[in-house]
Amino acid sequence: MTSKNNDQENNDKNLSAETASATLAEKNAPKQESESKKAESTLAQPSKPTEPNKAEFEEKQGKRGVKLGTVAIILSLIFGGALTYKMLEQQSEYQAQITQLQRQLEQTQAAMQQELNQVKQETIEKATTVTHKAEVVLSQQQKSIESLQLAIADVKGRRPNDWLLAEADYLVKLAGRKLFLEHDVESATQLMESADQRIAALNDPSLVNLRKAMANDITELRTVPLIDRDGLVLRLTALQQQVSNLPLANALLPEAAAVEKKHVSEDIANWQDNLMTSLKDFSENFITFRTRDGNVIPLLSPQQHFYLKENIKAKLETAIKAVYQEQGEIYITSLETAEEWTKAFFNQDDKSVKEFINTLNQLSKVDIQVEYPAKLESQNQLSDVIRERLRRDVTTMTGTEDK
Repeated sequence: MTSKNNDQENNDKNLSAETASATLAEKNAPKQESESKKAESTLAQPSKPTEPNKAEFEEKQGKRGVKLGTVAIILSLIFGGALTYKMLEQQSEYQAQITQLQRQLEQTQAAMQQELNQVKQETIEKATTVTHKAEVVLSQQQKSIESLQLAIADVKGRRPNDWLLAEADYLVKLAGRKLFLEHDVESATQLMESADQRIAALNDPSLVNLRKAMANDITELRTVPLIDRDGLVLRLTALQQQVSNLPLANALLPEAAAVEKKHVSEDIANWQDNLMTSLKDFSENFITFRTRDGNVIPLLSPQQHFYLKENIKAKLETAIKAVYQEQGEIYITSLETAEEWTKAFFNQDDKSVKEFINTLNQLSKVDIQVEYPAKLESQNQLSDVIRERLRRDVTTMTGTEDK
């Protein structure tokens, strides 16, 4: 549409240029006619001009025609240049408008594409959410249907004594937890015996293999040695409390050299020796000098005494933790270290110290590590029996409904 308008405007401008040129020609035509008439009248006059005047007149007429042509050409060039400049200016304006419109169109397309993508993403998200909710609802309904089927099968195909089988399964699982999590062998053995009694009450020959597996588990549990962990911990705790009352050893000095005691003689000639001996005996009543050769172990300072007792208590605390965690090596090392420190820094002649050391020695010989069974054979077999019976009941109920 814009190009058609430009062509129309160009045609109009060309027509206006041609009209202007015709108008100029018409204006110039009367002048030329009047000049020609003047020339004819002049020629018609009876006067006879001379030859030089005639040449001069023709020369003036030629110059006038050249000037008029030049003026016409200049006017045409000016008018054409102005018209061309105007056309170029309008064309540039049209081109700028076209560029602006193209930019607006591109922006509009980009905005529409962005909105379309956003709407598409929102639609996909909503559809995904709805689908997920529908799947969750369907799965819940499926589970509800399955649970209802199992409940109906349990009601229709249940035997009078099946509750004993379920109770035995619960007792066996509880025995496994007691054994593997708490290492309580005694409780696990009692639970297994109770479960065996429930199975025996069923009087079902098809459960003979299950009872054999339970008997093997009970026998294996009875062979596991029982450790009185609570008793060990209580004895170690009592030793911890006793550490503060243990007396420290005195400074250890080497034995003094034997000194021969001199006596006063009855000989008057030895009066000097007798005098020295008497003076020495008299001075020993106030000051005694003894010479000892060897290493001397000094007494501990109060601060060192405090740290020593706290370190022994810490070793006993480590032994207590090792009892519950069944770490035999740590348990023995802690008690042996406490015994060495007790022998090195406490009074060995004291009865409480001797009893403390004997107790540590006895406790260090206790084996706290026990090998437990890796698994209970009867647990998997009992679960298989219950699952098989339940599946058979469900199959029977399903076949009845199909008929």
